[in-house]
Amino acid sequence: MRVLLVTQYFYPENFKSNDIALELTKRGHEVTVLTGLPNYPDGKIHKNYGFFKRTKENYQGVDVIRTWLVPRGKGGGIRLFLNYFSWAFFASFKALSLSFQKKFDVVLVHEPSPITQGFPAIVVKKIQKIPLHFWVLDLWPESLTSAGGIKNKYVLSIFTSMVKYIYNNSDKILISSKGFKESILAKGNYNKKLIYFPNWAEDSILKGSSDYSVPDLPKGFKIVFAGNIGVAQDVESIIKAALILKEKVDIHFVFIGDGRSKVQLEDFVQENNLGKTVHFMGRFPIDAMKTFFNQADVLLVSLKDELIFNVTVPAKLQAYLCTQKPILGMLSGEGAAIINDANCGLSVNAGDYNGLAEKVLELYGMSNEERNILGRNGFNYFEENFTLSKCIDNLEFILKN
Repeated sequence: MRVLLVTQYFYPENFKSNDIALELTKRGHEVTVLTGLPNYPDGKIHKNYGFFKRTKENYQGVDVIRTWLVPRGKGGGIRLFLNYFSWAFFASFKALSLSFQKKFDVVLVHEPSPITQGFPAIVVKKIQKIPLHFWVLDLWPESLTSAGGIKNKYVLSIFTSMVKYIYNNSDKILISSKGFKESILAKGNYNKKLIYFPNWAEDSILKGSSDYSVPDLPKGFKIVFAGNIGVAQDVESIIKAALILKEKVDIHFVFIGDGRSKVQLEDFVQENNLGKTVHFMGRFPIDAMKTFFNQADVLLVSLKDELIFNVTVPAKLQAYLCTQKPILGMLSGEGAAIINDANCGLSVNAGDYNGLAEKVLELYGMSNEERNILGRNGFNYFEENFTLSKCIDNLEFILKN
Protein backbone atom coordinates (compact mmCIF):
# COMPACT_ATOMS: atom_id res chain seq x y z
CA MET A 1 0.00 0.00 0.00
CA ARG A 2 0.99 3.59 -0.58
CA VAL A 3 -0.06 5.31 2.63
CA LEU A 4 -0.21 9.04 3.32
CA LEU A 5 -0.07 9.64 7.08
CA VAL A 6 -1.31 13.12 7.96
CA THR A 7 -0.33 14.32 11.41
CA GLN A 8 0.86 17.61 12.85
CA TYR A 9 3.34 15.71 15.06
CA PHE A 10 6.17 13.44 13.97
CA TYR A 11 9.76 12.56 14.90
CA PRO A 12 11.66 14.05 16.71
CA GLU A 13 8.39 14.67 18.56
CA ASN A 14 7.31 11.56 20.47
CA PHE A 15 3.88 10.47 19.23
CA LYS A 16 2.24 7.24 18.07
CA SER A 17 2.51 8.53 14.51
CA ASN A 18 6.18 7.50 14.64
CA ASP A 19 5.26 3.89 15.39
CA ILE A 20 2.62 3.80 12.66
CA ALA A 21 4.96 5.08 9.96
CA LEU A 22 7.92 2.91 10.91
CA GLU A 23 5.95 -0.29 11.47
CA LEU A 24 4.03 -0.01 8.20
CA THR A 25 7.31 0.67 6.40
CA LYS A 26 8.87 -2.44 7.96
CA ARG A 27 5.94 -4.43 6.57
CA GLY A 28 6.72 -3.34 3.04
CA HIS A 29 4.31 -0.44 2.64
CA GLU A 30 5.33 2.89 1.11
CA VAL A 31 4.65 5.55 3.74
CA THR A 32 4.70 9.31 3.27
CA VAL A 33 4.16 11.59 6.27
CA LEU A 34 2.73 15.09 5.90
CA THR A 35 3.59 16.87 9.13
CA GLY A 36 4.72 20.13 10.71
CA LEU A 37 7.98 21.61 11.90
CA PRO A 38 8.73 19.91 15.23
CA ASN A 39 8.00 22.24 18.17
CA TYR A 40 6.39 20.02 20.83
CA PRO A 41 6.68 20.11 23.82
CA ASP A 42 9.13 23.03 24.16
CA GLY A 43 7.02 25.41 22.10
CA LYS A 44 9.83 26.42 19.77
CA ILE A 45 11.07 24.81 16.58
CA HIS A 46 13.58 22.07 17.30
CA LYS A 47 17.26 22.57 16.58
CA ASN A 48 18.29 21.61 13.03
CA TYR A 49 14.81 22.40 11.67
CA GLY A 50 13.45 25.65 10.26
CA PHE A 51 11.11 27.26 7.75
CA PHE A 52 13.60 26.61 4.94
CA LYS A 53 15.58 23.85 6.62
CA ARG A 54 14.89 20.10 6.43
CA THR A 55 11.36 20.52 5.13
CA LYS A 56 11.88 17.22 3.31
CA GLU A 57 13.76 14.23 4.66
CA ASN A 58 13.77 10.45 4.76
CA TYR A 59 13.48 9.00 8.25
CA GLN A 60 14.24 5.26 8.37
CA GLY A 61 12.60 4.67 5.02
CA VAL A 62 9.69 7.07 5.57
CA ASP A 63 9.35 10.10 3.29
CA VAL A 64 8.67 13.09 5.55
CA ILE A 65 7.28 16.36 4.22
CA ARG A 66 7.14 19.25 6.69
CA THR A 67 5.08 22.40 6.36
CA TRP A 68 5.21 25.73 8.11
CA LEU A 69 3.38 26.53 11.31
CA VAL A 70 3.39 29.06 14.13
CA PRO A 71 5.23 27.40 17.05
CA ARG A 72 2.96 26.65 20.01
CA GLY A 73 5.02 28.77 22.44
CA LYS A 74 4.02 28.29 26.07
CA GLY A 75 0.68 26.79 25.08
CA GLY A 76 -1.56 29.79 25.74
CA GLY A 77 -4.94 29.97 24.03
CA ILE A 78 -4.13 32.41 21.22
CA ARG A 79 -0.78 30.81 20.48
CA LEU A 80 -2.31 27.32 20.34
CA PHE A 81 -5.04 28.62 18.02
CA LEU A 82 -2.37 30.03 15.69
CA ASN A 83 -0.36 26.81 15.94
CA TYR A 84 -3.31 24.60 15.04
CA PHE A 85 -4.73 26.66 12.20
CA SER A 86 -1.43 27.76 10.67
CA TRP A 87 -0.40 24.15 10.20
CA ALA A 88 -3.77 23.14 8.76
CA PHE A 89 -3.58 26.11 6.36
CA PHE A 90 -0.06 25.48 5.05
CA ALA A 91 -0.48 21.70 5.08
CA SER A 92 -3.64 21.97 2.98
CA PHE A 93 -1.72 23.85 0.27
CA LYS A 94 1.05 21.27 0.45
CA ALA A 95 -1.57 18.50 0.23
CA LEU A 96 -2.92 20.14 -2.92
CA SER A 97 0.44 20.05 -4.69
CA LEU A 98 1.30 16.62 -3.26
CA SER A 99 -1.91 15.20 -4.72
CA PHE A 100 -0.59 15.85 -8.24
CA GLN A 101 2.97 14.70 -7.48
CA LYS A 102 2.44 11.34 -5.82
CA LYS A 103 -0.27 8.69 -5.95
CA PHE A 104 -1.60 7.14 -2.72
CA ASP A 105 -3.95 4.27 -1.93
CA VAL A 106 -5.23 5.52 1.42
CA VAL A 107 -4.98 8.52 3.76
CA LEU A 108 -4.70 8.04 7.51
CA VAL A 109 -5.03 10.90 9.98
CA HIS A 110 -3.44 10.54 13.42
CA GLU A 111 -5.41 12.96 15.61
CA PRO A 112 -4.31 13.92 19.00
CA SER A 113 -5.51 17.53 19.21
CA PRO A 114 -6.25 19.44 17.03
CA ILE A 115 -9.18 18.26 14.89
CA THR A 116 -7.96 20.59 12.13
CA GLN A 117 -5.46 17.91 11.06
CA GLY A 118 -8.31 16.46 9.03
CA PHE A 119 -8.44 19.31 6.51
CA PRO A 120 -5.23 18.54 4.56
CA ALA A 121 -6.24 14.87 4.42
CA ILE A 122 -9.61 15.76 2.88
CA VAL A 123 -7.83 17.69 0.11
CA VAL A 124 -5.92 14.55 -0.92
CA LYS A 125 -8.97 12.32 -0.53
CA LYS A 126 -11.11 14.47 -2.82
CA ILE A 127 -8.49 14.95 -5.54
CA GLN A 128 -7.27 11.35 -5.66
CA LYS A 129 -10.66 9.81 -4.74
CA ILE A 130 -9.16 7.47 -2.14
CA PRO A 131 -10.36 6.34 1.32
CA LEU A 132 -9.69 8.52 4.35
CA HIS A 133 -9.37 6.89 7.77
CA PHE A 134 -9.49 9.24 10.76
CA TRP A 135 -8.08 8.01 14.11
CA VAL A 136 -9.74 9.97 16.93
CA LEU A 137 -7.54 10.35 20.01
CA ASP A 138 -9.15 13.56 21.32
CA LEU A 139 -12.84 14.45 21.16
CA TRP A 140 -13.69 17.84 19.70
CA PRO A 141 -15.18 20.28 20.54
CA GLU A 142 -15.36 18.69 24.01
CA SER A 143 -11.58 19.10 24.43
CA LEU A 144 -11.95 22.85 24.02
CA THR A 145 -14.27 23.00 27.02
CA SER A 146 -12.51 20.51 29.28
CA ALA A 147 -8.88 21.38 28.59
CA GLY A 148 -9.18 24.87 27.14
CA GLY A 149 -11.99 26.31 29.24
CA ILE A 150 -13.88 27.53 26.16
CA LYS A 151 -17.64 27.63 26.79
CA ASN A 152 -18.85 30.20 24.27
CA LYS A 153 -21.69 28.50 22.39
CA TYR A 154 -20.95 30.33 19.14
CA VAL A 155 -17.30 29.24 19.15
CA LEU A 156 -18.23 25.67 20.05
CA SER A 157 -20.84 25.53 17.28
CA ILE A 158 -18.20 26.56 14.72
CA PHE A 159 -15.91 23.75 15.84
CA THR A 160 -18.80 21.28 15.92
CA SER A 161 -19.45 22.12 12.26
CA MET A 162 -15.76 21.49 11.49
CA VAL A 163 -15.91 18.13 13.25
CA LYS A 164 -19.01 17.09 11.33
CA TYR A 165 -17.39 18.09 8.04
CA ILE A 166 -14.33 15.96 8.80
CA TYR A 167 -16.39 12.98 9.99
CA ASN A 168 -18.64 13.24 6.92
CA ASN A 169 -15.58 13.04 4.68
CA SER A 170 -14.01 10.12 6.56
CA ASP A 171 -14.61 6.61 5.24
CA LYS A 172 -13.72 5.08 8.59
CA ILE A 173 -13.54 6.71 12.03
CA LEU A 174 -11.16 4.86 14.34
CA ILE A 175 -11.76 5.48 18.05
CA SER A 176 -9.10 4.96 20.71
CA SER A 177 -11.74 4.57 23.44
CA LYS A 178 -15.11 2.84 23.30
CA GLY A 179 -16.42 5.74 25.34
CA PHE A 180 -15.99 8.06 22.33
CA LYS A 181 -18.82 6.34 20.48
CA GLU A 182 -21.71 8.20 22.13
CA SER A 183 -20.21 11.64 21.51
CA ILE A 184 -19.43 10.91 17.86
CA LEU A 185 -22.86 9.41 17.13
CA ALA A 186 -24.48 12.49 18.67
CA LYS A 187 -22.97 14.47 15.78
CA GLY A 188 -24.29 12.25 13.00
CA ASN A 189 -25.15 8.78 11.75
CA TYR A 190 -21.58 7.44 11.74
CA ASN A 191 -22.25 4.04 13.28
CA LYS A 192 -21.13 2.09 10.19
CA LYS A 193 -17.90 4.09 10.05
CA LEU A 194 -16.79 3.46 13.65
CA ILE A 195 -13.99 1.00 14.45
CA TYR A 196 -12.46 0.54 17.90
CA PHE A 197 -8.69 0.93 17.57
CA PRO A 198 -6.91 1.46 20.90
CA ASN A 199 -3.55 2.93 21.74
CA TRP A 200 -0.60 0.64 22.43
CA ALA A 201 2.27 0.84 24.88
CA GLU A 202 5.55 2.43 23.85
CA ASP A 203 7.73 -0.37 22.48
CA SER A 204 10.78 1.29 24.02
CA ILE A 205 9.28 0.86 27.50
CA LEU A 206 8.76 -2.85 26.98
CA LYS A 207 12.05 -3.63 25.25
CA GLY A 208 14.21 -0.73 26.39
CA SER A 209 17.29 -0.94 28.53
CA SER A 210 16.85 -0.81 32.29
CA ASP A 211 20.41 0.55 32.55
CA TYR A 212 19.55 4.07 31.37
CA SER A 213 21.26 6.52 33.71
CA VAL A 214 18.66 8.31 35.85
CA PRO A 215 18.69 9.76 39.38
CA ASP A 216 17.93 7.32 42.17
CA LEU A 217 14.43 7.56 43.58
CA PRO A 218 14.03 8.04 47.35
CA LYS A 219 14.12 4.99 49.57
CA GLY A 220 10.78 3.72 50.78
CA PHE A 221 7.41 3.06 49.13
CA LYS A 222 7.45 4.90 45.81
CA ILE A 223 4.32 5.97 43.90
CA VAL A 224 5.42 7.17 40.47
CA PHE A 225 3.44 9.50 38.21
CA ALA A 226 4.97 9.84 34.72
CA GLY A 227 3.91 12.19 31.94
CA ASN A 228 2.31 15.57 31.50
CA ILE A 229 1.82 17.51 34.75
CA GLY A 230 -1.18 19.54 33.70
CA VAL A 231 -4.73 20.57 34.46
CA ALA A 232 -6.24 17.56 32.69
CA GLN A 233 -4.31 15.20 34.96
CA ASP A 234 -5.72 16.84 38.12
CA VAL A 235 -2.32 16.62 39.78
CA GLU A 236 -3.53 19.07 42.43
CA SER A 237 -5.68 16.28 43.89
CA ILE A 238 -2.66 13.98 44.00
CA ILE A 239 -0.80 16.56 46.08
CA LYS A 240 -3.80 16.85 48.41
CA ALA A 241 -3.61 13.09 48.96
CA ALA A 242 0.10 13.48 49.69
CA LEU A 243 -0.76 16.17 52.23
CA ILE A 244 -3.13 13.77 54.00
CA LEU A 245 -0.31 11.21 54.17
CA LYS A 246 2.32 13.77 55.15
CA GLU A 247 3.27 11.98 58.37
CA LYS A 248 3.83 8.68 56.53
CA VAL A 249 7.42 9.59 55.71
CA ASP A 250 8.09 6.19 54.13
CA ILE A 251 5.52 6.88 51.37
CA HIS A 252 6.85 8.98 48.49
CA PHE A 253 5.04 10.58 45.55
CA VAL A 254 7.42 10.90 42.59
CA PHE A 255 6.59 13.02 39.52
CA ILE A 256 8.51 12.41 36.28
CA GLY A 257 7.70 14.91 33.56
CA ASP A 258 6.79 18.54 33.06
CA GLY A 259 3.74 20.65 32.34
CA ARG A 260 1.79 23.81 33.01
CA SER A 261 0.86 22.84 36.59
CA LYS A 262 4.34 21.89 37.74
CA VAL A 263 5.43 25.28 39.11
CA GLN A 264 2.14 25.70 40.97
CA LEU A 265 2.56 22.26 42.55
CA GLU A 266 6.15 22.93 43.52
CA ASP A 267 4.99 26.09 45.31
CA PHE A 268 2.28 24.11 47.14
CA VAL A 269 4.81 21.48 48.20
CA GLN A 270 7.14 24.14 49.56
CA GLU A 271 4.37 26.02 51.39
CA ASN A 272 3.15 22.82 53.07
CA ASN A 273 6.57 21.35 53.86
CA LEU A 274 6.01 18.28 51.69
CA GLY A 275 9.53 18.19 50.33
CA LYS A 276 10.36 14.97 52.18
CA THR A 277 7.58 12.95 50.54
CA VAL A 278 6.84 14.69 47.20
CA HIS A 279 9.58 14.75 44.56
CA PHE A 280 9.80 16.33 41.09
CA MET A 281 12.42 14.60 38.95
CA GLY A 282 11.99 16.67 35.78
CA ARG A 283 11.51 15.52 32.20
CA PHE A 284 13.35 12.53 30.73
CA PRO A 285 13.29 10.78 27.33
CA ILE A 286 11.00 7.81 26.81
CA ASP A 287 14.02 5.49 26.86
CA ALA A 288 14.57 6.37 30.52
CA MET A 289 11.10 5.31 31.63
CA LYS A 290 11.88 1.62 32.03
CA THR A 291 14.62 2.45 34.56
CA PHE A 292 12.27 4.68 36.54
CA PHE A 293 9.42 2.18 36.43
CA ASN A 294 11.70 -0.59 37.67
CA GLN A 295 12.33 1.49 40.81
CA ALA A 296 8.62 2.16 41.42
CA ASP A 297 6.36 0.22 43.76
CA VAL A 298 3.14 1.61 42.25
CA LEU A 299 2.37 3.60 39.08
CA LEU A 300 -0.22 6.37 39.30
CA VAL A 301 -2.59 7.59 36.59
CA SER A 302 -5.16 10.36 37.01
CA LEU A 303 -7.59 12.46 35.00
CA LYS A 304 -9.81 15.40 35.86
CA ASP A 305 -13.50 14.79 36.57
CA GLU A 306 -14.83 15.94 33.20
CA LEU A 307 -17.12 14.09 30.79
CA ILE A 308 -14.51 14.02 28.03
CA PHE A 309 -11.89 12.50 30.32
CA ASN A 310 -14.33 9.92 31.65
CA VAL A 311 -14.62 8.48 28.15
CA THR A 312 -10.87 8.72 27.49
CA VAL A 313 -8.28 6.01 28.07
CA PRO A 314 -5.01 7.82 28.88
CA ALA A 315 -2.16 6.51 26.73
CA LYS A 316 0.05 6.13 29.79
CA LEU A 317 -2.29 3.43 31.12
CA GLN A 318 -1.27 1.08 28.30
CA ALA A 319 2.37 1.88 29.02
CA TYR A 320 1.90 1.17 32.72
CA LEU A 321 0.29 -2.21 32.01
CA CYS A 322 3.41 -3.55 30.32
CA THR A 323 5.67 -2.77 33.31
CA GLN A 324 4.35 -5.54 35.60
CA LYS A 325 3.76 -2.95 38.33
CA PRO A 326 0.46 -2.42 40.20
CA ILE A 327 -1.52 0.58 38.98
CA LEU A 328 -3.31 3.13 41.13
CA GLY A 329 -5.93 5.18 39.32
CA MET A 330 -7.78 8.36 40.23
CA LEU A 331 -10.10 8.55 37.25
CA SER A 332 -13.58 7.58 36.17
CA GLY A 333 -15.08 5.80 33.18
CA GLU A 334 -13.04 3.90 30.59
CA GLY A 335 -9.67 4.15 32.32
CA ALA A 336 -11.02 2.86 35.63
CA ALA A 337 -12.86 0.07 33.80
CA ILE A 338 -9.58 -1.20 32.32
CA ILE A 339 -7.88 -1.24 35.74
CA ASN A 340 -10.81 -3.19 37.15
CA ASP A 341 -11.12 -5.56 34.18
CA ALA A 342 -7.40 -6.30 34.25
CA ASN A 343 -7.40 -6.68 38.05
CA CYS A 344 -4.08 -4.88 37.98
CA GLY A 345 -4.49 -2.43 40.86
CA LEU A 346 -6.91 -0.14 42.64
CA SER A 347 -8.86 2.92 41.55
CA VAL A 348 -11.01 5.72 42.94
CA ASN A 349 -13.26 8.22 41.20
CA ALA A 350 -11.69 11.25 39.55
CA GLY A 351 -10.93 14.00 42.07
CA ASP A 352 -11.36 11.77 45.15
CA TYR A 353 -8.10 12.61 46.91
CA ASN A 354 -9.34 11.23 50.23
CA GLY A 355 -10.06 7.91 48.56
CA LEU A 356 -6.69 8.07 46.81
CA ALA A 357 -4.92 8.40 50.16
CA GLU A 358 -6.84 5.37 51.46
CA LYS A 359 -5.90 3.25 48.42
CA VAL A 360 -2.26 4.27 48.80
CA LEU A 361 -2.34 2.91 52.34
CA GLU A 362 -4.06 -0.26 51.12
CA LEU A 363 -1.33 -0.90 48.55
CA TYR A 364 1.34 0.03 51.09
CA GLY A 365 -0.06 -2.61 53.44
CA MET A 366 0.04 -5.39 50.84
CA SER A 367 2.85 -7.92 50.69
CA ASN A 368 5.30 -7.77 47.79
CA GLU A 369 3.75 -10.94 46.37
CA GLU A 370 0.25 -9.45 46.43
CA ARG A 371 1.49 -6.40 44.53
CA ASN A 372 3.43 -8.60 42.13
CA ILE A 373 0.26 -10.54 41.30
CA LEU A 374 -1.50 -7.29 40.39
CA GLY A 375 1.45 -6.32 38.19
CA ARG A 376 1.44 -9.67 36.39
CA ASN A 377 -2.31 -9.40 35.82
CA GLY A 378 -1.73 -6.05 34.13
CA PHE A 379 0.97 -7.46 31.87
CA ASN A 380 -1.25 -10.36 30.81
CA TYR A 381 -4.01 -7.89 29.94
CA PHE A 382 -1.51 -5.79 28.00
CA GLU A 383 -0.34 -8.78 25.94
CA GLU A 384 -3.92 -9.67 25.08
CA ASN A 385 -4.96 -6.17 24.04
CA PHE A 386 -2.28 -3.52 23.67
CA THR A 387 0.95 -4.81 22.11
CA LEU A 388 2.35 -2.76 19.25
CA SER A 389 2.45 -5.73 16.88
CA LYS A 390 -1.20 -6.67 17.46
CA CYS A 391 -2.39 -3.10 17.07
CA ILE A 392 -0.46 -2.58 13.83
CA ASP A 393 -1.74 -5.93 12.54
CA ASN A 394 -5.23 -4.62 13.14
CA LEU A 395 -4.47 -1.25 11.53
CA GLU A 396 -2.98 -2.93 8.47
CA PHE A 397 -6.14 -5.02 8.09
CA ILE A 398 -8.35 -1.92 8.44
CA LEU A 399 -6.39 0.05 5.84
CA LYS A 400 -6.39 -2.83 3.34
CA ASN A 401 -10.12 -3.38 3.67
